[in-house]
Amino acid sequence: MFGTLAKKIFGSSNDRALKPIQALVTQINALEDQIAPLSDDELKAKTDQFREQLSGGTKLDDILPEAFACVREAAKRALGERHYDVQLMGGIVLHQGKITEMKTGEGKTLVSTLAAYLNALEGKGVHVVTVNDYLAKRDSEWMARVYERLGMTVGCIASGVDETERRAAYACDITYGTNNEFGFDYLRDNMKFDKESMVQRDFNFAIVDEVDSILIDEARTPLIISGPAEDSSESYMAVDALIPQLAEEDYEVDEKSKSVSFTEVGTEHIERLLEEAGLLKSGNLYDIENVGAVHHSNQALRAHKLFEKDKDYIVKGGKVVIIDEFTGRMMDGRRYSDGLHQALEAKEKVDIQPENQTLASITFQNYFRMYDKLSGMTGTASTEAEEFAEIYGLAVVEIPTNIGVARKDEDDEVYRTEEEKHNAILETIVECQERGQPVLVGTASIEKSEALSNILKKKNIKHAVLNARFHDQEAEIISQAGRIGAVTIATNMAGRGTDIKLGGNAQMLIDQKTEGKTDADEIAKITAEIEAEVQAEKEKVLELGGLFVIGTERHESRRIDNQLRGRSGRQGDPGTSRFYLSLQDDLMRIFGSERMDGMLKKLGLEEGEAIIHPWINKALEKAQQKVEARNYDIRKNLLKFDDVMNDQRKVVYEQRINMMKEDDLSETIKDMRLGVIDDMVSNHIPEKAYPEQWDTDGLKNEVLEVLGLDLPVDEWAKEEGIADEEIRERIEDHSNRKMAEKAVRYGTEVMRMVEKSLLLQILDQIWKEHLLQLDHLRQSVSLRAYAQKDPLNEYKSEAFGMFQTMLNQLHVQVTTYLSHVELQQPSDVIEREAPDESQMQATHIDPVTGENEMAAAFDENDPSTWGKVRRNDPCPCGSGKKYKHCHGTVS
Repeated sequence: MFGTLAKKIFGSSNDRALKPIQALVTQINALEDQIAPLSDDELKAKTDQFREQLSGGTKLDDILPEAFACVREAAKRALGERHYDVQLMGGIVLHQGKITEMKTGEGKTLVSTLAAYLNALEGKGVHVVTVNDYLAKRDSEWMARVYERLGMTVGCIASGVDETERRAAYACDITYGTNNEFGFDYLRDNMKFDKESMVQRDFNFAIVDEVDSILIDEARTPLIISGPAEDSSESYMAVDALIPQLAEEDYEVDEKSKSVSFTEVGTEHIERLLEEAGLLKSGNLYDIENVGAVHHSNQALRAHKLFEKDKDYIVKGGKVVIIDEFTGRMMDGRRYSDGLHQALEAKEKVDIQPENQTLASITFQNYFRMYDKLSGMTGTASTEAEEFAEIYGLAVVEIPTNIGVARKDEDDEVYRTEEEKHNAILETIVECQERGQPVLVGTASIEKSEALSNILKKKNIKHAVLNARFHDQEAEIISQAGRIGAVTIATNMAGRGTDIKLGGNAQMLIDQKTEGKTDADEIAKITAEIEAEVQAEKEKVLELGGLFVIGTERHESRRIDNQLRGRSGRQGDPGTSRFYLSLQDDLMRIFGSERMDGMLKKLGLEEGEAIIHPWINKALEKAQQKVEARNYDIRKNLLKFDDVMNDQRKVVYEQRINMMKEDDLSETIKDMRLGVIDDMVSNHIPEKAYPEQWDTDGLKNEVLEVLGLDLPVDEWAKEEGIADEEIRERIEDHSNRKMAEKAVRYGTEVMRMVEKSLLLQILDQIWKEHLLQLDHLRQSVSLRAYAQKDPLNEYKSEAFGMFQTMLNQLHVQVTTYLSHVELQQPSDVIEREAPDESQMQATHIDPVTGENEMAAAFDENDPSTWGKVRRNDPCPCGSGKKYKHCHGTVS
């Protein structure tokens, strides 16, 4: 009661947010008479003037009114469309880094031009993010006409665009693209081996269209780039066959540290065996081309000499299963990293499991939080305002409609069975079609839209079915869904981003009829005819009550229901929306439909009769709120885990980019080497230990294994009064001299190239292995809740330890390879190329359909892209025959 009273006196928080925005709109309107008389060249010159002002210290907010007035004028000239005041308000909200909620049909695509232009003036680039390739191409081409009037460049990122075009598109002032393409370009860039081959610039400002879909619905699944593990099973088997030929003097086992290494004699022996087997690319084992052979040999040696069958692992069902050393239990699904598991499989002569390894991964939450400023627009955001604020720091501002909403939202009709519900839906569709009123039927899934389509086919009711698979075709169909007698069935996302105009979309009809025509008079005649026809049809549809929207069930989220309702009642048009439910619907069934069914029977509800009451709407809304809260908790928990990996990802990617920028990494390499030496000495000569407690033999062997130096460490330790610090300095001195000699021998430039190439190569390899281990940890850590431990804290703690281990491993491997690497001649050095993208698989699973959104696009000439085709459907090849009589013929 008090809250309602306060709202009446002070206004809602949304009203208070709009007041200063309205004042800015007044300023923009006051400038219209000043901007309108400018010539096209003078209008374009404004961009350079604004940029000069910004370079002189002026803030974007200071030039906002004049910049927005210029965009409005450019839109009038380029598109014949003048921004409404409410669209100016929406643009200001976007510039402020907030979400602008505007109803369907309010022109959000045009709204984005205001904030995009203003923020692009800084020259740092602006990204406009859409939900599919069709919208990215359509919007970039459509709005480019406005931007080009102002001297701005526009690019578009879509699937199939090559790297050169991508780099050019990202270099533009404003770049359109899908969330998937932007995210995958970021991951791919961080797998490159030089800065010049990266395509993206630094993250500045992003405007996310359909922000609720991208930042909430799509954010339930991460973006993943995976690829086949580089090592083949043949290599593992070939190297495994050599290990039994080794003698005891060829290797040394340190049971205390559970490690094994080749002796100097053993190194020569395995080198000879590898050469005879044709597994060496050049004569010397430690040549740069033989890094893989060294890795294989070391892992095969570990598998044979350190790991015992039935103690460390068992072979079960043709698979190597790890045994937990503490509990003795089998750890199904867990695999040793760094190729060790494959080496064990080779040893036991079982199938070597090919690993489609995760090369890079990121969630949309963490990707979009990298932008300095983020904003979004949608028709439905207020129901998720809490999540936007907590996860992304985005406030939601509702913008009033240009013309009041005239749509009538009727109470839900609830039936006992699904059959009764379908009969009622069918009856309503038939009634609408008889009088010519267009109908849009919304379903929750592709399967349900196809089931309803079959019912309509049996009744010979002409209709179109959209299911969010072929976006460009769907945009054409949905744009004509407002024509007289049209019946359109759509899943929740299908056709979103395209307005349903009553009477049809004149421009799309004109484009179809004038395609290929060049005669200006003929085109003008066709245009006039179509515009007149569409206007006459619109008048008839308005008389019939506008678009009738039917919801076939309630979705888990109120927001999705509101999206469907919002397709009707565009720009003050009349319209009706009604939801038909049954007690067998998922949401009704979950929330106690059995009790309700019994009650309805007692009340004498007859078959085909519906119960309609506002109380039912409120009860359903509360049920939806419960589900929304549960889904939000799931997403929030997933993000907490991903944040741990994200912190590590940012460190690795940042370091990697810094390495790529530098031509000389010798100081970094030297610091790594000295750190490794420091650790070696500390491990074998503990602080405050007596000389007789020193493990000088172990230190001598490790120095030989890692640094390739056979030093008399045991003799040094016998010298009177020598301390660990002096031994450390002697090892460092020998190692520094060895590396300096190599640099002289091969040339400084060649040595720097080798260092950089190996460092990036090894970093990528151990980062991939680390991602795999984090994935295994994530799967197993949830079980610790049974031991009254917080899985998230356990994950954070162990992931941090694993990251430290990974960095130590990097330092040791880089030091080892560089200490041993030999080049036959300088020309042997080849710059490492980035992984072959044709071997990679990009994955983003649609949270609703479970399909990979990044799978190959439909191609009528390629049956592998057709998906599941029913026997009686038209063949996708376009022959006109049924599938069963064409490509689906059973031979």
